[in-house]
Amino acid sequence: MVTVENGRAVKMRGNPDQPYTRGALCVKVNRYLEHTQAQDRLLYPLRRTGPKGSGQFERITWEEALDEISVRLRAIVEEHGGEAIWPYLGTGTLGYLQGCEGVAGRRFWNLLGASRHWLNICSAAGNAGLRRTLGTAAGMDPENFALSKLILLWGTNTLTSGHHLWKFIQDARADGAYVVAIDPVRTRTADQADEHLAIRPGTDGALALGLLNVVLSENAQDEEFLAEHTEGWDDFREEILRHPVERVAEITGIPAEAVHRLGMRLAHTRPTALRATHGLQRHAGGGAALRVIAAIPGVTGDWRHPGGGMAFSTSDHVHLNVDRRDDLLAAPVRTLTMTKAASQLESVKCFWVYAANPVGSSPDSNAIRRQLLREDLFTVVMEHFPTDTVDYADIVLPATMQTEHHDLHAGYGHMYLLWNEQAVRPPGECLSTTETFRRLAAHMGMTEPSLYDSDLELAEQLLTSGHPSLEGITLDRLRKEGWARMNYPRPFTPFAEGFPTPSGRLRFPPAGKAYVPSYTAASRPSPGESSPYPLTLVTPASHTFLNTTFGNNPELLRRAKEPTVLVNPADAAARGLEDGRRVRVHNDGGEFLADVEISDRVAAGVVATPKGRWPKLSPGGANPNAVVAERDADMGRGPGFHDNFVEISPA
Repeated sequence: MVTVENGRAVKMRGNPDQPYTRGALCVKVNRYLEHTQAQDRLLYPLRRTGPKGSGQFERITWEEALDEISVRLRAIVEEHGGEAIWPYLGTGTLGYLQGCEGVAGRRFWNLLGASRHWLNICSAAGNAGLRRTLGTAAGMDPENFALSKLILLWGTNTLTSGHHLWKFIQDARADGAYVVAIDPVRTRTADQADEHLAIRPGTDGALALGLLNVVLSENAQDEEFLAEHTEGWDDFREEILRHPVERVAEITGIPAEAVHRLGMRLAHTRPTALRATHGLQRHAGGGAALRVIAAIPGVTGDWRHPGGGMAFSTSDHVHLNVDRRDDLLAAPVRTLTMTKAASQLESVKCFWVYAANPVGSSPDSNAIRRQLLREDLFTVVMEHFPTDTVDYADIVLPATMQTEHHDLHAGYGHMYLLWNEQAVRPPGECLSTTETFRRLAAHMGMTEPSLYDSDLELAEQLLTSGHPSLEGITLDRLRKEGWARMNYPRPFTPFAEGFPTPSGRLRFPPAGKAYVPSYTAASRPSPGESSPYPLTLVTPASHTFLNTTFGNNPELLRRAKEPTVLVNPADAAARGLEDGRRVRVHNDGGEFLADVEISDRVAAGVVATPKGRWPKLSPGGANPNAVVAERDADMGRGPGFHDNFVEISPA
């Protein structure tokens, strides 16, 4: 809710009537208005004047920018074909009009025959794994956590990355629920949980099998649910039996008695809810791990109970009419992926970046920089601020922020559609994503009518899917009320009567496949094997930044202080590291600098540092993505940010 005085946004607060947020904002978004009015905001089109990477630009007009872009795009298409253009769209906004959920600009790119862009850097492995098991990546309504009696927060730091859910967890605790945090790091959330299990990174699938082993030993499986609503149980049961508690303890690093104790709780507590988010699926076996975790409520029958099941994302419950107009393509085109940005840029002649900061957020950032230095690569960046990626641009286009444009949102952690009404005029010459592509299409003489649909027309089109969940939800209603819960019952138990698979049944992972056991990683040293990089680095979400968004906010930078790396006392002693000392975290791919924080918040062999810092605002000009190699997970071509092995040395 934004208060505007004399055309200026002067106050922002959460809407207390919204049932999921209840008026609360996080530490990052609380400073959003300040962020829109920051001194370093990009307000005008810019053209590069210095070497690539120097960040040296001159102001130009929109007409000049569109002229140069049009000439360069036509020449690239004529000489190299449309696939030499890579529209690289990130999660800087998840809007259905301006951002990645609706694939903003896709109609324009289809007419040029540009390469497809696969936004796989976030949750692709988990989504793919869940769809193989459940037929969908959607799960339980997060609000139903208030009805749960046992809650497993698995690889998720709720109080930092999704704190609205905590209210419903607290409601459950008030009614006697027990909360367990499963995480390699003892996070803020782990501090508030009833119990914390410090799992070895990448071994989540093994823990899931071990917990189910205890369920079977107690004969606590739901035989009726298994018979009526699952397939592949016999083979999966054999896989579970191959994972007794003692073996799982060796794999996961969790004491056997703790595994057994939680297994007993799981066996005898209904309903049990699991919250698993993105961190645990950023491994070589990430998709398989989610498959096995989603199978837990299939064995216990929790999918049938309100307050039972698993929540990963609610996106698949959203049934908007996202028409990407693939009919505008003259021929099929290739797909390029975010996880392989550096290597795939070799065949690209135009790199168009919007709502993204690949130099700060993508694997192997050093290799990405080398590609962006190419003189034959025409780089356009639509941005709010002078990020590291902007420094390599040939043309910079100033973009609007949330208070300055219309958008339609549907968060992946709740069951609501949200309308974002433009509150103020854009500052300077900033344009929305939709308006930028409308103007560029006109400048290039394109005549396809759909390229010129207004934002309100686009929003109307999104609401025309005819799906029952949207019945009665109109644009007029959204603009008046701000939000609307999609038409799902309360409580919502999506799979009580079956699953959206071809058979209507939950599909247990088949035995004998490479993804069972799911904790095998080719890049991971075997126990006892010597390695030049023996430490596993995990990069959890920052409490002050949202990926690299807000990474330049002065107050949030002050709160974040200098970058630190958590190191267990045993690992620090073995390397002669002192608390607060500046160190190099390095491997064959590169290095970044941080100050040591000696702490038992991580187990021996594991080190942790938050993601989200801008490289150029970090000591040494690099962030943790300098040591992340390009690699894909087992499913969905997801990222492997946490299959990352390093050494730490004094700086």
